[in-house]
Amino acid sequence: MEKIVENQRAFFNSGQSNLIDFRKKQLKKLKSVLQQNEDLLNKAIYSDFKKSEFDTYVTELALLYKDIDEAIKKLGSWAKRKKVSTNLFNFPAKSYIIPEPLGVCLIIGAWNYPYQLSIAPSIAAIAAGNTVILKPSEIPSATSKIMAMLISENFDPNFFAVVEGGKEETTQLLKQKFDKIFFTGSTKIGQIVYEAAAKNLTPVTLELGGKSPAFITENCNLEISVKRLIWGKFLNAGQTCIAPDYVMVHKSIKEKFLQMAKDEVIKERFAFENDNYVQIINEDNFERLEKLLVKEKIYFGGGLDKENRFFEPTIMRNVSFEDAVMQEEIFGPILPVITYENIDDAIRQVNELPKPLSCYVFTKDKEIKNKILSKISFGGGAVNDTVMHIANPNLPFGGVGKSGIGNYHGKAGFSAFSHYKSVLQKYTWFEPSLKYFPRSASKLKWIKRLIKL
Repeated sequence: MEKIVENQRAFFNSGQSNLIDFRKKQLKKLKSVLQQNEDLLNKAIYSDFKKSEFDTYVTELALLYKDIDEAIKKLGSWAKRKKVSTNLFNFPAKSYIIPEPLGVCLIIGAWNYPYQLSIAPSIAAIAAGNTVILKPSEIPSATSKIMAMLISENFDPNFFAVVEGGKEETTQLLKQKFDKIFFTGSTKIGQIVYEAAAKNLTPVTLELGGKSPAFITENCNLEISVKRLIWGKFLNAGQTCIAPDYVMVHKSIKEKFLQMAKDEVIKERFAFENDNYVQIINEDNFERLEKLLVKEKIYFGGGLDKENRFFEPTIMRNVSFEDAVMQEEIFGPILPVITYENIDDAIRQVNELPKPLSCYVFTKDKEIKNKILSKISFGGGAVNDTVMHIANPNLPFGGVGKSGIGNYHGKAGFSAFSHYKSVLQKYTWFEPSLKYFPRSASKLKWIKRLIKL
């Protein structure tokens, strides 16, 4: 580990990774490698948890291709020195900000979207001019192996390297001195990463999770709201950090909502063979989810096939904030339904939990929409939709509080892996005497006037 970091630091110090043409060339190569090996990537992820070619392209590869195209197109503008105004107190001078890469970056990916959550931050780091050591999640072992193979065969490890392994390898990596650490995963592991980074004062971006609420108000378009909610919840079998974790439904439409949600799940026919469902990633997570079920509260679903790790999309009703399913992020295909009468009470209940990564509001009422958006702190979200805010590169993606630190995607991703160096450039043809000896009352008066300008 130490040698890999040492070699990457030498490469970074050579200045090669900072060249704009070099960055673009590497990004183009990465896109080409991914496109030419889509069959291998599809087979690997299917063997890990039966993710289809359709979903792999839509939720992983398409987003990566878009990220690369966006970075190549706008890199010149992002990396350009930015002129800013200079105050009169510093006359005569000009001021500007220079984006510069941080250095050697460690990126620790997650298992639920193994390509997207490993390679997307790598794209941002490369675009910003850094070197990258990628540690994919070991849980989907086939995707980890294919990423390691493709990157090692096509990139100089002194610039872009993959380290495979589990807890032991990650622990060893975290003992090294990095210039940036980017982690996607659970809050519990995020705290460990943050603690390790603090020893070297290494800046971090933590993309974590939390219990993301969805509000279904009495005056929403219920048909389209249910359709979008069910899609966002059971996409990837609920193993999505920004999936709606639970739903707050107005009491007056509870029964109608439940029936429509059930009908929508039936209509979608979630199954591996339909290319619209995946396995629970492993037995440990399967058993964890199984323990969250309360038989008498299951409105629909609850069917389990442990051997094939198939967990039927499940809707639970009459759920309270005290139930086990509300004590942790579900990260699976269980949708708890909680009813409310007063929106202020519902907001208060949501705010008693840690700040969520996402929040979704389904309503036609502008006042209710603005109330929820202003009173609940969350990373990002959507009005009358779920999940899709992640597909807009102009929206920074990240959490707040226990759901994360920092953000990325598009320009925000470039910024996450950059330091913005501030420079004041003074001219020498004039130098006022105000700040020099001797001090005087008149000089102080002029200084006070200038400070106000």
